[in-house]
Amino acid sequence: MAYAEGTSVAPERSRAEIEATLKRYGASHFGYMSSPEGAMVGFQVNKYQVRFSVPMPALAEFKRTDKGRTRTDIQAREALDKEERRRWRALALCVKAKLEAVDSGITTFEQEFMAHIVIPGSGATVGESLLPRLAKAIEEGKPSGLLLDWNPK
Repeated sequence: MAYAEGTSVAPERSRAEIEATLKRYGASHFGYMSSPEGAMVGFQVNKYQVRFSVPMPALAEFKRTDKGRTRTDIQAREALDKEERRRWRALALCVKAKLEAVDSGITTFEQEFMAHIVIPGSGATVGESLLPRLAKAIEEGKPSGLLLDWNPK
């Protein structure tokens, strides 16, 4: 069973919870955008701008049940809404857990949020920029680009 499956918490409430959590841990800016394809949550802590992208499934993915039965349009929309609520709850948990780990001294902000930090001037996150290079380096067995100094040992 997926985390928060069956939650009745509206996405708006989860967004408000995320914002309140971020403010409690020192975020000075907060915003979000949404589209049918997904949502983005952005915030700033100290000098770092951070962005989480949350992909959302398409309505077409809910036209059938897991067992292959056809859903009505209303049932498909309800199933999609349920999944959107679940993903927002998962994001709220993720952000809260990361910030608590930082606050507890388990890790640093930079380590915990590195993949989501926006690179100044590019608009891309570290993860969006680095992960394709990492995949290529692994495939080729040699470092490339930003991975030149990377030593996994």
